[in-house]
Amino acid sequence: MAAGAGDVLIDWEYPEPTPRPFTTIAWRLGHVIVGVLGTRNAAHFGRDPVDYASFSYAAAADEAMGQLEGEATTWLDGVRGLGDEELQRPCGPAEGHFADATMATLVLHIHRELIHHLAEVSLLRDLYAHTNKEA
Repeated sequence: MAAGAGDVLIDWEYPEPTPRPFTTIAWRLGHVIVGVLGTRNAAHFGRDPVDYASFSYAAAADEAMGQLEGEATTWLDGVRGLGDEELQRPCGPAEGHFADATMATLVLHIHRELIHHLAEVSLLRDLYAHTNKEA
């Protein structure tokens, strides 16, 4: 399935196919920007609603980095604004079967997701930079 509001689309399949296809830097950034941060910012920190189908994906790296920085800033500002009581409340129905988990649990999960996926992006960038392009 492919989706997006502009010329650039993201694709996915659920359940994931076996074997899973290789995912590009662009796909990983789209996933982080929309699926990891954007939907949570909309559910918890006042961002306009967003999903994979309604998002306009970047066609260039600098644009994608701007989108990532914007969503990360919204997320981090929102998390910094949570008090002890808010961190202990359930995160609610926007989180599906994790609705009863605390906001603190959600924050830890999202930060783990960011570390995981952005480390993958860094690795792919490093591999590309060190690939012999003449071979």
